[in-house]
Amino acid sequence: MPRFAANLTMLFTEIPILDRFAVAAEAGFEGVEILFPYDVAAPDLSRAAIAAGLDIVLINAPPPNWAGGPRGFAAVPELQDRFRRDFERSLRVAQVLRTRHIHLMAGRAQGEAALETFVENLSWATKRAPHASLTIEPLNQVDMPGYFLSDYGLAIDIIDRIAAPNLGLQLDTYHAQHITGDIMACWRKVAPLVRHIQIAGHPGRQEPDTGTLDYPAFFAELDDWGYRGWVAGEYNPRQTTLKGLDWLRRALAVRS
Repeated sequence: MPRFAANLTMLFTEIPILDRFAVAAEAGFEGVEILFPYDVAAPDLSRAAIAAGLDIVLINAPPPNWAGGPRGFAAVPELQDRFRRDFERSLRVAQVLRTRHIHLMAGRAQGEAALETFVENLSWATKRAPHASLTIEPLNQVDMPGYFLSDYGLAIDIIDRIAAPNLGLQLDTYHAQHITGDIMACWRKVAPLVRHIQIAGHPGRQEPDTGTLDYPAFFAELDDWGYRGWVAGEYNPRQTTLKGLDWLRRALAVRS
């Protein structure tokens, strides 16, 4: 059974961010991810994580575009300088947080120029930070219209083309089900490249015990493949987060 992390940007939002770490640990999570941790002092976040005994396993780059701004610039030709400048800031924050993965967001773009820009920026980033684990993630066009990376075949081609040991794939089951219609087949296609997994119910992005996806079977599949990375709950709780954690308790019971 995989190790589970809580996405503190979307879970436990009924309490202040620095208090979420301890509550997540008490609920049974062993790690956390924070999509855009740039509005709170990084040392404060680090101290809260250490006090709760949790790893901070993933952040997004670039900052700080959660509240209505563009979601990434890595594939946007006219924003190449901004991507590289913001990546430097993300590296500094990740170092303080001792973050395992940095997700590099492609942004809204299209065409051959966008592809070449994405490849150039990713190649540059892998060389600039060889110590960091960098990920890319296809997002579906329903939730993120115009997002450049919305195809797993393209993601595989890009990772193969760059061929950097510190670049891998981030698999979000909600997006993957939207894009492919078959999360199991998608996983089997991309499994060797996957560094990090996020889960949610489908078609509504709520607890991973609703909708069309069979998560006990998916977790068993991860075990069969020997996946040793993190699985993060990244969803919108129906009520309070704590009231919707039966899925986690069942998964931990199987592991024990």
